[in-house]
Amino acid sequence: ETLQRIVSTLVNKNDEIHNFIDMLNHTITNVQVNSSNAISELDEEFDGLYSVLHEMKGSMANTIQQEEARKIQALQDQLSQCSRALESSEELLELAMQSLDIKNPVELLEVENIDWIVTVASAFRLSLKPKVSDSMTHMMVDFALEKRMLQAVKFLPVPKAPEIDVAACLVADNCITISWRMPEEDSRIDHFVLEYRKTNFDGLPRLKGEQHWELVDYIKATQYTLSGLRFDTKYMNLRVQACNKAVAGEYSDPVTLETKAFVFSLDSTSSHLNLKVEDTYVEWDPTGGKGQEKIKGRENKNSNTASPKRSTNSPRASARGSRDRFAGESYTVLGDTAVESGQHYWEVRAQKDCKSYSVGVTYRNLGKFDQLGKTNSSWCIHINNWLQTTFSAKHNNKAKTLDIPVPDRIGVYCDFDGGQLSFYNASSKALLHTFRTKFTQPLLPGFMIWCGGLRVTTGLQVPSAVKTLQKSENGLGGSTSSLNNVA
Repeated sequence: ETLQRIVSTLVNKNDEIHNFIDMLNHTITNVQVNSSNAISELDEEFDGLYSVLHEMKGSMANTIQQEEARKIQALQDQLSQCSRALESSEELLELAMQSLDIKNPVELLEVENIDWIVTVASAFRLSLKPKVSDSMTHMMVDFALEKRMLQAVKFLPVPKAPEIDVAACLVADNCITISWRMPEEDSRIDHFVLEYRKTNFDGLPRLKGEQHWELVDYIKATQYTLSGLRFDTKYMNLRVQACNKAVAGEYSDPVTLETKAFVFSLDSTSSHLNLKVEDTYVEWDPTGGKGQEKIKGRENKNSNTASPKRSTNSPRASARGSRDRFAGESYTVLGDTAVESGQHYWEVRAQKDCKSYSVGVTYRNLGKFDQLGKTNSSWCIHINNWLQTTFSAKHNNKAKTLDIPVPDRIGVYCDFDGGQLSFYNASSKALLHTFRTKFTQPLLPGFMIWCGGLRVTTGLQVPSAVKTLQKSENGLGGSTSSLNNVA
C-alpha cells in the first residue's frame, strides 16, 4: 500500500511535470510570437517616423527651391534692366562723341539738346547694388535637439498603479462614484480601466467563492460613476489600472465599499393558491385555487381519469401543496425577509390592466383570511381599478382616500426604529402617504393582487430625495393620525 501511494504520487507528479513542460513550451512559443509582433510594431513606428522625416525634408527642400527661384528671378530682372540701360548709354555716348567733332555751327544747332539727352540717360538712375543677397543661411536647420530627443527614445515605461481616494468615493442612490489619482504625473497615460465585483466579505478580495470582475474600459478621467446597480450584496470590491498606448500597469490596491441594502424575494410558500409567484414577480392565476379544483373535481367525479390539477406528480401541484397560508379573498403573498431594524426601501410596479392590488407591511401574525390593511397589525395603500379607480391608505380596517394620481411605480420606505412607513411616487419621489406608529414585531413586506401582476424591485438604497423629504416631513409632524395605531 505504501509503495502504491508512492507510485500514485509519482504518477501525479509526472503528470504535473508534463503539464508544466507543455506550459513552458507554450510560453516559449508565445515569447517568440510576441517578440515578432513587437519587432513588427517597432518597424511600423520607425517607418512612420521615417515617413514623417521624409515628408518634412521634401517640404523644406521645396521651400529652399522656392527661395532660390525668387532670388534668381529678382537678380535676372535687375540684370535685364542693367543690360538695357547699358545699351542705351552706349548709343548716347556715340552720339555725343560725334557731336563733339562737329565744327559747322549750322550742324551744331541741329543737335543743340544733346547735352540734355545725355543727362537724362537711364544709366544715371540705375542702382548698382543687387536687390537680393546670395546668402541662404536663413534656410539652414539645426537638428541637434531633435537628435538628442531621438537618441532618448526608449521603450514605453509601465504605468504605476493608481491610488484610489477612498475619502472621495461615494455610495448613494444605488450608484458608486469612485475617484483615484496617479502617484506622480505621467503624461503618457492614455486611459484607465476600472474593475468591480460584488461580495459579502469585508476587506480584500478572496480567491475562492467570489464573482468574476466586471470591467469598464477606456475611462479618460480620474473619476467614474457606476449607476443602475442592484445592491444585493453587502460590499463591492473595486480596483483601477492605468494604461498607456502600449501597456497596462499594475492594479491599484483594491478597496471595499459597503453597498448594503434590503434584499428579499417573494415567499411562494406563503402565498394564496390563486397566485403564481416567482422571486420578484406575482401574478393572479384564476385557475390555481382550491375552489376551481373542487369544481373541476365535481365535474369529473364520475370519471376514472384523475384531474391534472390533483396530480401529485405535477411539480406545480406539489409546490402548491404547502401553500395554504392564505385562503378566501386574501390574495396575499409575503416577502421572505423580515425588517427588524433600520431604514429600508423597495419599489413595486403593477401591470397596467391590474384590477386591484395592495402594497404594505405586516406582522407575521396576519391571519389566513385577513387582508392587508384590515387588521391592526398591517399597513398598506390600496389601488382599485374595478369600474372606477380608487386610491386609499388602509390600517386597522380604516381607509383614508388619497386624492392624488396613482403612480406607475410605488416606493415603500420603512423606518422600523423611527416607527414610520411612507409611500412615494418612485419616479418623482413625491410623498403619497405616511403611517406613524411604534413597531413592536418584525415586519414582512406584503402584497395583495387580483386580476393582474406585480413586479417588486429590491436591493435598493433609500434614495437621497426620500431622506430629504423624511427630514422635512418629520419637521412638519404627522397628518395621518386617524389611521395610526400605537401597537
